[in-house]
Amino acid sequence: MDTTLQTPDDAARLAKAETMLTPRFYKTDYKAMDRLDVSPVRAEGDAMMGEYEGDNNHDHFQRDAAFAAEVAEASAQWSPQLRRDFQEFLVSSLTSEYSGCVLYAEIAKHIDNPDIKQLMRYMTRDESRHANFINQSLKDFGRGVDLVNLKRTKAYTYFKPKYIFYATYLSEKIGYARYITIFRQLQQHPEHRFHPIFRWFERWCNDEFRHGESFALLMRAQPQLLQGGNRLWIRFFLLAVYATMYVRDHQRPWLAEALGMDPTAYDYRVFDITTAISKQVFPISLDTDAPAFRHGLDRLLHWSKRIEAAKQRGGLVGTLQQGWAAVGAAACFARLYLQPVQRHDLPAQIRVAPSW
Repeated sequence: MDTTLQTPDDAARLAKAETMLTPRFYKTDYKAMDRLDVSPVRAEGDAMMGEYEGDNNHDHFQRDAAFAAEVAEASAQWSPQLRRDFQEFLVSSLTSEYSGCVLYAEIAKHIDNPDIKQLMRYMTRDESRHANFINQSLKDFGRGVDLVNLKRTKAYTYFKPKYIFYATYLSEKIGYARYITIFRQLQQHPEHRFHPIFRWFERWCNDEFRHGESFALLMRAQPQLLQGGNRLWIRFFLLAVYATMYVRDHQRPWLAEALGMDPTAYDYRVFDITTAISKQVFPISLDTDAPAFRHGLDRLLHWSKRIEAAKQRGGLVGTLQQGWAAVGAAACFARLYLQPVQRHDLPAQIRVAPSW
């Protein structure tokens, strides 16, 4: 069945959806954010703030004259599956970028701490550009999302600051890894570039990388977040982010295939980059090369497909099947969580360069 988004209302409903695989909007403890002390990382933090002030992407998110013409020509050749997957990718990416914009803006509004307030303002600026740039591409198809209404009507999830740090750090770094992997692929194989937005990914992903660096510095300035029982939370968020990406990408494989990539190879390349980067701040890493880990992700994908099939069936039988599949998915996630992890010391120099 062709489930291509048909109207702006369809796009808005997808952006507002609350599932295990969709981006969320967050609130946090603003008083705790106000108390953050960045003095232990002052030197590296000041250098990074200078980069934000320099704003090397201030003129990047502007479409050139050829953009709309390229969209019209390329999209006429898309399959229904690719059209659906790409439009859903745009909505998901828009929601993720705008989620960061809303979160950072709310933190900046509710605190007085000058270091954190200015950092959040810079990141709000960046995420606003990203979200609006994506929304322009949705408007090319008549599927633009009303961002003011989205902010007002989408449900919010409360996360403690440490959970915000773990989740947002990983979101920014895996976003960098995804974008740079796509950009490098299309550098080598430009014949697979089916939309002009991919030409913007290299400089774009450097914003994501710098945002991740910001959260790395914040966590290293609060070392208790990386010790003791908090390592269990780090392990959880690493697995949750990787598993979500794997399941989501394999539910819409036409997108990676249209880019000339195998979805599984693409995901594990992204995992490798994210794992290498995250050693700057996390004292543990997932062994994504372990056969048991890879088998576990495939089983999780199997259970996810079972859940979707049960939802489509509906009725009492569908509800029972959905519950059984959810139990299977939870057990599979638990087994993945208990897989051995890799441990390592944290480097003295926190920041790393976007060299991939």
